[in-house]
Amino acid sequence: MDKLLLRISLLGAITGFMAGVLVTLFRLTIELSQTAFLPDNHLGNYEALPGWLRFMLPVTGALLLALIFERLPAGQRAVGIVHLLDYLRFRKLNLPFSNALVQFFGGLITIVSGHSVDREGPGVHLGAASASLLSEKLKLDEDENYLLAAAGGAAAIAAAFNTPLAGVIFVIEVLRVRYAINNIVPVIVASVVGTVISRIVYGESPAFAVPALSICSLAELPIMMLMGVVIGILGTGFIVAVRHTAKLTLTWRPLYAFVLAGVLTGLLAQWAPGIMGVSYDALSRIFNNEPGLQALFLLLFAKLIATAVSIGARLPGGLIGPSLIIGGAVGGLTELLIKDWYPFYAGSAGFYAMIGMVAMMGAILRAPLSALVALMELTGNLHVILPGMIAVVTAEIATRALIGDVSAFTTMLKIQHEREAVQHDAEQDSIAQPLELETDTGDTEKNPLKID
Repeated sequence: MDKLLLRISLLGAITGFMAGVLVTLFRLTIELSQTAFLPDNHLGNYEALPGWLRFMLPVTGALLLALIFERLPAGQRAVGIVHLLDYLRFRKLNLPFSNALVQFFGGLITIVSGHSVDREGPGVHLGAASASLLSEKLKLDEDENYLLAAAGGAAAIAAAFNTPLAGVIFVIEVLRVRYAINNIVPVIVASVVGTVISRIVYGESPAFAVPALSICSLAELPIMMLMGVVIGILGTGFIVAVRHTAKLTLTWRPLYAFVLAGVLTGLLAQWAPGIMGVSYDALSRIFNNEPGLQALFLLLFAKLIATAVSIGARLPGGLIGPSLIIGGAVGGLTELLIKDWYPFYAGSAGFYAMIGMVAMMGAILRAPLSALVALMELTGNLHVILPGMIAVVTAEIATRALIGDVSAFTTMLKIQHEREAVQHDAEQDSIAQPLELETDTGDTEKNPLKID
């Protein structure tokens, strides 16, 4: 047993290294591409683009993606965390690396062209696919292949946010890997190695600048509860919007679905350019209380709609980052609304935004513990855990009361299976139709398939 654990732990370390390198390369490629053409060579500076270009950029990106995706077999279009969940839940043979290549370049085009998605969802797919490639080369059995794919996903989350423990909890809550020592040790090892790779390149700071937060007063806890309810309602609205978009575009060609997302994003970016790309620069401004009430409201509304439609239309991007932006905007709005009239307000700049950020992540992903651990690791401040727990749990209760135990990922997975069933029926009909025409001729000599 000890030799088996040592073996799978070593494989976890290799997986963490591969996932960390691939995810870091993906992030570097996005950043270099953005700085190459954005004004002042400033990362994420879509706000400085003229309005017509903010519209044309996501539309052009959508057209380019459609040109690529419509030439791919249907099986190679499956990407992202939903694709990984499909593999983990149904123990499919492997995660084809060809899909990972589609994810890498498709995600690059999607994000750089300003669509309202993130790089973390694609990163989880890339990390798991690199583990599956390793399993295939070493001819590992099904259980080891399954476990290393989960470890690759953990390493990707850890490398993306500099949160090794949250990466491990993410595997348990979101990917639904059963907790057991033999399962969790290689996941921990992979998460640690992935974090080390990220820190070698980017240092110890996370993907966005986190403010120094002060301890809030216990008298602010009712505000945290109220904010949690609002976040639960908005999180439910996001999941419902994703579901409706996915159902609407169930049988659409990629051209129509992608262009819908591109046009909508381009229009909303006229009023809220901060929605474009990964938007972590917008999150940093919220932490510093820079946007006013109107700007925050526009960012919240536009980011929620643009992301829900982009995810529902099956663009090759993720929703973890956008969930943070939406929650941060709710927290920023809450702070602006209460700081002048609530007598017990004792927060610091960005305090409510940070709490709202992780509460929304927990509500949309249905991963409250991952959100709380991420809060602890991102801030390094154990004193924010109490208000964080209040907001995260309240948001989870509100979301569950409204929509049940459904996340954005499980919603998309269910609709993906419906789409596959529709495609299968269409293929069967196309095969059966010529035979049906022949049997209707009524000529036995010319139609040997007809039986009297």
